[in-house]
Amino acid sequence: MSGATREPAGVMRRTLRIGLTGPIGCGKSTVARVLGRAGAVVVDADDAARAVTAPGEPALERIVARFGPRFVLPDGALDRSALGRLVFSDPAALADLERIVHPEVRRVIEGVFADAERAGAAAVVVEAIKLVEGGLAAACDEVWLVTCAPGAQRDRLLDRGLSPADAEQRIAAQAGIEARVGHVATRIIDTSGSRDATAAVVEAALAEALGARR
Repeated sequence: MSGATREPAGVMRRTLRIGLTGPIGCGKSTVARVLGRAGAVVVDADDAARAVTAPGEPALERIVARFGPRFVLPDGALDRSALGRLVFSDPAALADLERIVHPEVRRVIEGVFADAERAGAAAVVVEAIKLVEGGLAAACDEVWLVTCAPGAQRDRLLDRGLSPADAEQRIAAQAGIEARVGHVATRIIDTSGSRDATAAVVEAALAEALGARR
């Protein structure tokens, strides 16, 4: 186009945005740590959710209005464990909670994206189970679906201290996530192997993704 300014060859137009998602216990945090060590800016949607539901935040007030004060601890903090037990067994309650929290989380993460862009970061990563449902996938250049063998998933949840019943409940609550996300996934990262094997796969995927933007 006449008058258009061309970027020099080899210059990235903007920071690569990667969305990490997948079932609980399949290694999203492990993949995020590898990407962080490789220089990416990493934000966890769960951390953002904690921030937006902290005492004094509007989202917490709306949660209390919907679910009641029994989900607030004596210090005023949200009783995430108790609320989690409720919503993982009640799809309607989970949907209500997500309608309250997801927009606030998206606002925080969009701010992280903007900060990474201004800082000239090569990549910024958002780790989120509900990447698609929360409206974050559309803001990412790549969506990485993190998976593992069912046995490994269950063992990892038990290692976190969950009871077998709680582990099965949470796995069941997220059943079908791979099918729901598969149509938007750019890459599938299988973490069933060793940590070293997983790190090698992730580093290679990042190098390929960055190389494709040059």
